[in-house]
Amino acid sequence: MALKKHSVKIIGRREFVDLPELNIFHTEAKIDTGAYTCAIHCKHIDLIKKEGTEILMVKFLDDSIFNFSDFTQKKIKSTSGEMEERYIIKTIFHIGRKKINTTVSLTDRGGMRYPILIGRRLLKGKFIVDVNLIYTNGIKTQNNLSSITNNKK
Repeated sequence: MALKKHSVKIIGRREFVDLPELNIFHTEAKIDTGAYTCAIHCKHIDLIKKEGTEILMVKFLDDSIFNFSDFTQKKIKSTSGEMEERYIIKTIFHIGRKKINTTVSLTDRGGMRYPILIGRRLLKGKFIVDVNLIYTNGIKTQNNLSSITNNKK
């Protein structure tokens, strides 16, 4: 019986990501294994009630405006450690060649260095984080794990 190869990739503490459904491309993201979920900076969020339906109107990084009818709300601990109610949407992240369907919380990250934060929920089973690296674009682990462990001896 042949063992199934895992397609786990190595990424660094910062990576460039694409969120094509949100018209966000080649944007620097912080990889944060201390965070559970992903978060993205929004300049403005409005909840609009239209004909009995709630629509979430969001202005993202490039001032583009998107409307979402499929969203939820969840209490999430912010960077400052306080609980805040956030809107959650589903979208696709591209990191290297990987395309990942995930959820992302919408928040004002204007005071943060990176507009996108990637948490461990997205990382689990897909990536290994090497904090010594940045912008790896998802290096294959099989070819690089031995060189990493040899360098640490």
